[in-house]
Amino acid sequence: MTSSESAIWAEGLRKRFGRTEALRGVDLEVPKGGVFGLLGPNGAGKTTTVRILSTLTLPDAGQARVAGYDVVSDADQVRYRIGLAGQHASMDEKLSGRDNLRLFGRLYHLSPKAARRRADELLERFDLAEAGDRFVRTYSGGMRRRIDLISSLITAPPVLFLDEPTTGLDPRSRGEIWKTIRELVADGTTVLLTTQYLDEADQLAGRIAVVDTGRVIASGTPEELKAEIGSRIDVVVADADALRGATAVLARIGEPDTDPESRRISVPVIGDSATLPVVVRELDRAGVLVEDVALRRPTLDEVFLRLTGTTDEAREAEEKVNA
Repeated sequence: MTSSESAIWAEGLRKRFGRTEALRGVDLEVPKGGVFGLLGPNGAGKTTTVRILSTLTLPDAGQARVAGYDVVSDADQVRYRIGLAGQHASMDEKLSGRDNLRLFGRLYHLSPKAARRRADELLERFDLAEAGDRFVRTYSGGMRRRIDLISSLITAPPVLFLDEPTTGLDPRSRGEIWKTIRELVADGTTVLLTTQYLDEADQLAGRIAVVDTGRVIASGTPEELKAEIGSRIDVVVADADALRGATAVLARIGEPDTDPESRRISVPVIGDSATLPVVVRELDRAGVLVEDVALRRPTLDEVFLRLTGTTDEAREAEEKVNA
Protein backbone atom coordinates (compact mmCIF):
# COMPACT_ATOMS: atom_id res chain seq x y z
CA MET A 1 0.00 0.00 0.00
CA THR A 2 1.45 3.36 -1.04
CA SER A 3 0.99 6.68 0.75
CA SER A 4 -1.55 7.78 -1.88
CA GLU A 5 -3.64 4.64 -1.33
CA SER A 6 -3.74 5.03 2.46
CA ALA A 7 -6.08 7.29 4.41
CA ILE A 8 -3.16 8.07 6.73
CA TRP A 9 0.52 7.41 6.12
CA ALA A 10 3.49 8.43 8.24
CA GLU A 11 7.18 7.61 8.18
CA GLY A 12 9.86 8.49 10.70
CA LEU A 13 7.89 11.08 12.67
CA ARG A 14 9.98 12.69 15.38
CA LYS A 15 9.09 15.39 17.89
CA ARG A 16 10.96 16.82 20.85
CA PHE A 17 9.66 19.14 23.56
CA GLY A 18 12.70 20.53 25.34
CA ARG A 19 14.64 17.54 26.64
CA THR A 20 11.71 15.18 26.17
CA GLU A 21 11.67 13.16 22.96
CA ALA A 22 7.94 12.57 22.48
CA LEU A 23 8.22 10.74 19.15
CA ARG A 24 11.26 8.71 18.11
CA GLY A 25 10.41 7.70 14.57
CA VAL A 26 6.74 6.73 14.30
CA ASP A 27 5.64 4.82 11.19
CA LEU A 28 1.93 4.36 10.46
CA GLU A 29 -0.15 3.10 7.58
CA VAL A 30 -3.92 3.33 7.95
CA PRO A 31 -6.07 1.87 5.15
CA LYS A 32 -9.17 3.68 3.96
CA GLY A 33 -12.37 2.82 5.80
CA GLY A 34 -12.73 1.23 9.23
CA VAL A 35 -11.30 2.08 12.63
CA PHE A 36 -7.57 2.09 13.32
CA GLY A 37 -6.69 1.94 17.01
CA LEU A 38 -3.64 3.73 18.42
CA LEU A 39 -2.90 2.31 21.86
CA GLY A 40 -0.32 3.18 24.47
CA PRO A 41 0.18 4.22 28.09
CA ASN A 42 0.18 7.83 29.23
CA GLY A 43 3.05 9.73 27.65
CA ALA A 44 3.58 7.14 24.93
CA GLY A 45 3.17 9.66 22.11
CA LYS A 46 -0.41 9.03 20.98
CA THR A 47 -1.70 12.60 21.30
CA THR A 48 1.47 14.08 19.81
CA THR A 49 1.05 11.80 16.80
CA VAL A 50 -2.56 12.90 16.37
CA ARG A 51 -1.61 16.57 16.68
CA ILE A 52 0.97 16.20 13.91
CA LEU A 53 -1.39 14.27 11.64
CA SER A 54 -4.12 16.89 12.18
CA THR A 55 -1.67 19.76 11.43
CA LEU A 56 -1.80 21.20 14.97
CA THR A 57 1.90 20.50 15.57
CA LEU A 58 4.83 20.44 13.16
CA PRO A 59 7.11 17.38 13.22
CA ASP A 60 10.82 17.85 13.79
CA ALA A 61 11.55 15.11 11.26
CA GLY A 62 9.76 12.58 9.10
CA GLN A 63 6.78 12.99 6.81
CA ALA A 64 3.07 12.21 6.82
CA ARG A 65 0.14 12.34 4.44
CA VAL A 66 -3.55 12.39 5.33
CA ALA A 67 -6.23 11.90 2.66
CA GLY A 68 -3.41 12.08 0.12
CA TYR A 69 -2.00 15.45 1.26
CA ASP A 70 1.22 16.30 3.08
CA VAL A 71 0.50 17.51 6.62
CA VAL A 72 3.15 20.25 6.38
CA SER A 73 3.19 21.54 2.79
CA ASP A 74 -0.55 20.92 2.19
CA ALA A 75 -1.83 21.67 5.69
CA ASP A 76 -4.87 23.64 4.46
CA GLN A 77 -5.96 20.75 2.23
CA VAL A 78 -5.56 18.31 5.12
CA ARG A 79 -7.63 20.48 7.48
CA TYR A 80 -10.44 20.64 4.95
CA ARG A 81 -10.60 16.82 4.84
CA ILE A 82 -10.42 15.87 8.50
CA GLY A 83 -12.45 16.07 11.67
CA LEU A 84 -10.98 16.08 15.17
CA ALA A 85 -12.55 15.39 18.54
CA GLY A 86 -10.11 15.76 21.42
CA GLN A 87 -10.18 14.49 24.99
CA HIS A 88 -12.28 17.40 26.26
CA ALA A 89 -15.55 18.73 24.93
CA SER A 90 -15.18 22.03 23.06
CA MET A 91 -18.79 23.15 23.26
CA ASP A 92 -19.92 26.57 24.53
CA GLU A 93 -22.06 25.69 27.56
CA LYS A 94 -24.03 28.95 27.29
CA LEU A 95 -25.35 27.97 23.85
CA SER A 96 -27.71 25.19 22.85
CA GLY A 97 -26.38 22.12 21.10
CA ARG A 98 -28.01 23.28 17.87
CA ASP A 99 -26.46 26.75 18.11
CA ASN A 100 -23.04 25.21 18.79
CA LEU A 101 -23.28 23.13 15.63
CA ARG A 102 -24.41 26.13 13.60
CA LEU A 103 -21.47 28.10 14.95
CA PHE A 104 -19.06 25.36 13.89
CA GLY A 105 -20.69 25.35 10.46
CA ARG A 106 -20.06 29.07 10.06
CA LEU A 107 -16.44 28.59 11.20
CA TYR A 108 -16.11 26.05 8.38
CA HIS A 109 -17.31 28.80 6.00
CA LEU A 110 -20.76 27.33 5.39
CA SER A 111 -23.48 29.83 4.57
CA PRO A 112 -25.96 30.55 7.39
CA LYS A 113 -28.60 28.45 5.62
CA ALA A 114 -26.21 25.54 4.98
CA ALA A 115 -24.95 25.65 8.59
CA ARG A 116 -28.53 25.47 9.92
CA ARG A 117 -29.39 22.62 7.60
CA ARG A 118 -26.26 20.64 8.49
CA ALA A 119 -26.83 21.12 12.24
CA ASP A 120 -30.40 19.85 11.92
CA GLU A 121 -29.25 16.84 9.86
CA LEU A 122 -26.64 15.80 12.41
CA LEU A 123 -28.92 16.20 15.42
CA GLU A 124 -31.62 14.15 13.74
CA ARG A 125 -29.28 11.42 12.57
CA PHE A 126 -27.62 10.89 15.94
CA ASP A 127 -30.81 11.00 18.02
CA LEU A 128 -30.12 14.39 19.60
CA ALA A 129 -32.87 16.41 17.93
CA GLU A 130 -34.99 16.63 21.10
CA ALA A 131 -32.01 17.87 23.14
CA GLY A 132 -30.74 20.17 20.41
CA ASP A 133 -32.41 23.31 21.76
CA ARG A 134 -31.29 22.81 25.35
CA PHE A 135 -28.24 24.60 26.74
CA VAL A 136 -25.15 22.40 26.63
CA ARG A 137 -24.60 22.99 30.35
CA THR A 138 -27.70 20.82 30.98
CA TYR A 139 -26.28 17.84 29.03
CA SER A 140 -24.93 14.70 30.66
CA GLY A 141 -21.26 13.83 30.17
CA GLY A 142 -22.10 11.27 27.51
CA MET A 143 -24.35 13.67 25.62
CA ARG A 144 -21.65 16.35 25.66
CA ARG A 145 -19.15 13.94 24.17
CA ARG A 146 -21.62 12.91 21.46
CA ILE A 147 -22.42 16.51 20.48
CA ASP A 148 -18.69 17.27 20.51
CA LEU A 149 -18.04 14.28 18.26
CA ILE A 150 -20.69 15.21 15.71
CA SER A 151 -19.43 18.80 15.64
CA SER A 152 -16.34 17.37 13.92
CA LEU A 153 -18.61 16.02 11.17
CA ILE A 154 -19.92 19.35 9.93
CA THR A 155 -18.09 18.99 6.61
CA ALA A 156 -18.52 15.18 6.38
CA PRO A 157 -14.73 14.59 6.50
CA PRO A 158 -13.29 11.38 5.01
CA VAL A 159 -10.84 11.07 7.94
CA LEU A 160 -11.77 11.54 11.59
CA PHE A 161 -9.36 11.68 14.54
CA LEU A 162 -10.81 10.68 17.91
CA ASP A 163 -8.41 11.23 20.82
CA GLU A 164 -9.69 9.20 23.78
CA PRO A 165 -13.34 10.10 23.09
CA THR A 166 -14.86 8.05 25.93
CA THR A 167 -12.52 8.96 28.80
CA GLY A 168 -14.48 9.31 32.03
CA LEU A 169 -17.80 8.13 30.59
CA ASP A 170 -20.05 5.52 32.15
CA PRO A 171 -20.60 2.21 30.27
CA ARG A 172 -23.92 3.32 28.77
CA SER A 173 -22.47 6.57 27.41
CA ARG A 174 -19.46 4.69 26.04
CA GLY A 175 -21.85 2.37 24.23
CA GLU A 176 -23.58 5.36 22.63
CA ILE A 177 -20.22 6.70 21.38
CA TRP A 178 -19.33 3.25 20.01
CA LYS A 179 -22.63 3.14 18.13
CA THR A 180 -21.93 6.57 16.63
CA ILE A 181 -18.44 5.52 15.51
CA ARG A 182 -19.79 2.37 13.86
CA GLU A 183 -22.36 4.43 11.96
CA LEU A 184 -19.62 6.74 10.68
CA VAL A 185 -17.51 3.83 9.48
CA ALA A 186 -20.53 2.30 7.73
CA ASP A 187 -20.73 5.54 5.72
CA GLY A 188 -17.09 5.20 4.64
CA THR A 189 -15.31 7.42 7.16
CA THR A 190 -11.81 6.38 8.25
CA VAL A 191 -11.40 6.75 12.01
CA LEU A 192 -8.10 6.91 13.88
CA LEU A 193 -8.95 6.21 17.51
CA THR A 194 -6.61 6.69 20.45
CA THR A 195 -7.76 5.03 23.64
CA GLN A 196 -6.56 3.56 26.92
CA TYR A 197 -9.57 1.24 27.07
CA LEU A 198 -8.45 -2.05 25.58
CA ASP A 199 -11.99 -3.41 25.30
CA GLU A 200 -12.87 -0.34 23.24
CA ALA A 201 -10.10 -1.05 20.73
CA ASP A 202 -11.09 -4.73 20.66
CA GLN A 203 -14.70 -3.80 19.93
CA LEU A 204 -14.08 -1.16 17.28
CA ALA A 205 -10.67 -1.42 15.64
CA GLY A 206 -9.92 -3.56 12.62
CA ARG A 207 -6.21 -2.84 12.99
CA ILE A 208 -4.13 -1.63 15.93
CA ALA A 209 -0.73 -0.05 16.53
CA VAL A 210 0.76 -0.08 20.01
CA VAL A 211 2.91 2.96 20.82
CA ASP A 212 5.32 3.28 23.71
CA THR A 213 8.22 5.67 24.41
CA GLY A 214 7.54 7.42 21.10
CA ARG A 215 7.77 4.34 18.89
CA VAL A 216 5.35 1.84 17.34
CA ILE A 217 6.31 -1.41 19.07
CA ALA A 218 3.66 -3.69 17.51
CA SER A 219 0.89 -3.55 14.92
CA GLY A 220 -1.69 -5.82 13.33
CA THR A 221 -5.26 -6.94 13.77
CA PRO A 222 -6.42 -7.67 17.33
CA GLU A 223 -6.40 -11.38 16.49
CA GLU A 224 -2.84 -11.22 15.13
CA LEU A 225 -1.59 -9.48 18.25
CA LYS A 226 -3.34 -11.99 20.51
CA ALA A 227 -1.90 -14.89 18.51
CA GLU A 228 1.63 -13.69 19.30
CA ILE A 229 0.97 -14.43 22.97
CA GLY A 230 -0.93 -17.66 22.40
CA SER A 231 -3.71 -19.26 24.40
CA ARG A 232 -3.61 -20.90 27.82
CA ILE A 233 -5.10 -24.06 29.22
CA ASP A 234 -6.49 -23.67 32.74
CA VAL A 235 -7.16 -26.69 34.93
CA VAL A 236 -8.87 -26.55 38.33
CA VAL A 237 -8.38 -29.81 40.24
CA ALA A 238 -10.83 -31.31 42.71
CA ASP A 239 -8.47 -31.17 45.70
CA ALA A 240 -4.97 -30.10 46.66
CA ASP A 241 -3.67 -33.70 46.44
CA ALA A 242 -4.32 -33.67 42.67
CA LEU A 243 -2.13 -30.63 42.02
CA ARG A 244 1.08 -32.63 41.59
CA GLY A 245 -0.40 -35.04 39.08
CA ALA A 246 -2.06 -32.28 37.03
CA THR A 247 1.15 -30.25 37.02
CA ALA A 248 3.09 -33.25 35.71
CA VAL A 249 0.62 -33.69 32.83
CA LEU A 250 0.64 -30.01 31.85
CA ALA A 251 4.44 -29.83 32.08
CA ARG A 252 4.52 -31.93 28.88
CA ILE A 253 2.99 -28.93 27.07
CA GLY A 254 4.91 -26.05 28.61
CA GLU A 255 5.94 -24.47 31.89
CA PRO A 256 2.94 -24.66 34.25
CA ASP A 257 1.95 -21.85 36.61
CA THR A 258 0.38 -23.28 39.76
CA ASP A 259 -1.85 -21.48 42.27
CA PRO A 260 -2.36 -23.84 45.25
CA GLU A 261 -4.94 -21.59 46.91
CA SER A 262 -7.38 -21.78 43.97
CA ARG A 263 -6.15 -25.26 42.94
CA ARG A 264 -5.54 -23.91 39.45
CA ILE A 265 -2.76 -24.85 37.05
CA SER A 266 -2.25 -22.83 33.88
CA VAL A 267 0.04 -23.51 30.94
CA PRO A 268 0.66 -21.53 27.72
CA VAL A 269 -0.32 -23.11 24.42
CA ILE A 270 1.55 -22.05 21.31
CA GLY A 271 -0.02 -22.90 17.97
CA ASP A 272 -1.33 -26.49 17.89
CA SER A 273 0.93 -27.80 20.65
CA ALA A 274 -2.10 -29.11 22.56
CA THR A 275 -5.85 -29.40 22.27
CA LEU A 276 -8.43 -29.54 25.02
CA PRO A 277 -9.57 -33.13 24.31
CA VAL A 278 -5.96 -34.37 24.45
CA VAL A 279 -5.36 -32.65 27.80
CA VAL A 280 -8.58 -34.04 29.26
CA ARG A 281 -7.63 -37.53 28.09
CA GLU A 282 -4.13 -37.31 29.59
CA LEU A 283 -5.48 -36.02 32.90
CA ASP A 284 -7.93 -38.93 32.98
CA ARG A 285 -5.15 -41.43 32.27
CA ALA A 286 -3.15 -39.98 35.13
CA GLY A 287 -6.14 -40.37 37.45
CA VAL A 288 -6.41 -36.65 38.10
CA LEU A 289 -9.84 -35.50 39.25
CA VAL A 290 -10.70 -32.06 37.87
CA GLU A 291 -13.47 -29.55 38.46
CA ASP A 292 -12.86 -27.50 35.32
CA VAL A 293 -10.71 -27.50 32.20
CA ALA A 294 -10.77 -24.60 29.76
CA LEU A 295 -8.84 -23.21 26.80
CA ARG A 296 -8.55 -19.47 27.38
CA ARG A 297 -7.61 -17.06 24.63
CA PRO A 298 -5.62 -13.95 25.60
CA THR A 299 -7.32 -10.60 25.95
CA LEU A 300 -6.05 -7.40 24.37
CA ASP A 301 -5.26 -6.21 27.91
CA GLU A 302 -2.77 -9.08 28.26
CA VAL A 303 -1.22 -8.24 24.91
CA PHE A 304 -0.90 -4.60 25.95
CA LEU A 305 0.66 -5.42 29.31
CA ARG A 306 3.09 -7.89 27.75
CA LEU A 307 4.22 -5.39 25.13
CA THR A 308 4.45 -2.28 27.27
CA GLY A 309 5.86 -4.17 30.25
CA THR A 310 8.82 -5.29 28.17
CA THR A 311 9.25 -1.75 26.91
CA ASP A 312 9.24 -0.38 30.46
CA GLU A 313 12.17 -2.64 31.31
CA ALA A 314 14.01 -1.45 28.21
CA ARG A 315 13.27 2.17 29.14
CA GLU A 316 14.70 1.70 32.63
CA ALA A 317 17.85 0.12 31.20
CA GLU A 318 18.22 2.97 28.69
CA GLU A 319 17.80 5.59 31.41
CA LYS A 320 20.53 3.94 33.51
CA VAL A 321 22.89 3.96 30.53
CA ASN A 322 22.17 7.62 29.78
CA ALA A 323 22.25 8.77 33.41
